[in-house]
Amino acid sequence: MPLYECVLIARNDVTQQQVEAIADQVAASVVEGGGEVRKREYWGLRGLAYRIKKNRKAHYMLLGIDAPPAAVQEARRQLGLHEDVLREMTLRVEAIDEAPSAILSRRSDERDRDRGFRGPRPAGRFGSGRTRERSDEREEFRARPREEIETPAPGSEE
Repeated sequence: MPLYECVLIARNDVTQQQVEAIADQVAASVVEGGGEVRKREYWGLRGLAYRIKKNRKAHYMLLGIDAPPAAVQEARRQLGLHEDVLREMTLRVEAIDEAPSAILSRRSDERDRDRGFRGPRPAGRFGSGRTRERSDEREEFRARPREEIETPAPGSEE
């Protein structure tokens, strides 16, 4: 049977459990048509590139489907009729990768990094701007009295 990947985008005001229920409905229709859902990933609530039906964020779900074309067509029809689904895209693929998708692997990489310590502060004269204390003792930034600045005229000795 052909293999498909289906990504659906659900409204942001539904819960994760409701998105899982939508995926269950799709899986049930695929199983009725003689196929199976091999892969299922919830990508979370993510920002959209542009507003879709007044939504700026949406829940993303990926399904890896092994089913005949008629079953996939029925699943797409049901997703199109569902009022909580903003968009869906189903593509035929050569193989369903069992490893986590690029979205989930990138998110786990971000969690692994320690975001608290970002290294020593660079040396320089500009601080964060929050403190008023002047701790710069370099010569060019220190005020000097007028007598030090003025030089005697040439030829006169003091």
